[in-house]
Amino acid sequence: MEATMGLVTLVTGASSGFGNMIARALAGAGYTVYASMRGTEEKNADKVRTNATFAKEKGVDLRSIELDVQDDRSIASAIDTIIKETGRIDLLVQNAGHMVYGPSEAFTPEQLAEIYDVNVLGAQRVNRAVLPHMRAARSGLLIWISSSSVAGGVPPLLGPYFAAKAAMDALAVCYAKELTPFGIETSIVVPGAFTTGTNHFANAGAPEDKDTASTYVRAYPDNFMDRMKDALASTVPEWADPGDVGRAVLEIVGSPYGKRPLRVHVDPANDGAAVAFAVTDRVRGEFLHRIGFPELLHPTEARKT
Repeated sequence: MEATMGLVTLVTGASSGFGNMIARALAGAGYTVYASMRGTEEKNADKVRTNATFAKEKGVDLRSIELDVQDDRSIASAIDTIIKETGRIDLLVQNAGHMVYGPSEAFTPEQLAEIYDVNVLGAQRVNRAVLPHMRAARSGLLIWISSSSVAGGVPPLLGPYFAAKAAMDALAVCYAKELTPFGIETSIVVPGAFTTGTNHFANAGAPEDKDTASTYVRAYPDNFMDRMKDALASTVPEWADPGDVGRAVLEIVGSPYGKRPLRVHVDPANDGAAVAFAVTDRVRGEFLHRIGFPELLHPTEARKT
């Protein structure tokens, strides 16, 4: 392991969008970054080449790695590779996710299970592979990429996706408390609705039950589904930059141990999540005081990351 190596970082879902921006921001700051994705030799081979070019041109340590959050063997292979190459994992950014768009009823139960599998169970699989190394080191940082939809404005036609993001956020909050005795910190980044600069809507899944979906389309007036996308986009100011999510992650990582915030909002549309979460997180913190476990609000300092 190189003596000059910065924090060893794994970013899930880093082929595009927030994940790619986060990976590049961290690599640019001098960290060793593994940008994970599926299909490194197939559908995302071009992303691997682009990352390699970026790393060479910028003189940074950005490494693409095969990792499918729905496949335990793929995850285990990726983590084993990282440990063999660097000896540790200091930072895990849980970003992998998949968006869908359409009437909730028209998504089959199997589709909801798939969405939950990517957005929630995928994070759990990766945690179970990474956290043993962090616990052994008694050090580490988890950053979860949540969504303002968990507590802010909730437009229709995104129900299955929003439900999965809410589940992921709840899991992150619980992990934050449970990992403190090991000196492991948690921060949750809450992006708002960035409708440009990412591929969220372009790559969004559609409901399989076309008959039910068409019933909703006929019931809604005047091309309702497209107008809903336009209305959502209209809340986002022209100056909004999705790269701010990567910069928010970078700021968290650069903050002193024990001072990193539980939650950071990056929401140019200001949909109200910052207000709602301020109340919710305070209530949860006060409840820990009430039941006699306030020490779980802050990590036990064993070794600084």
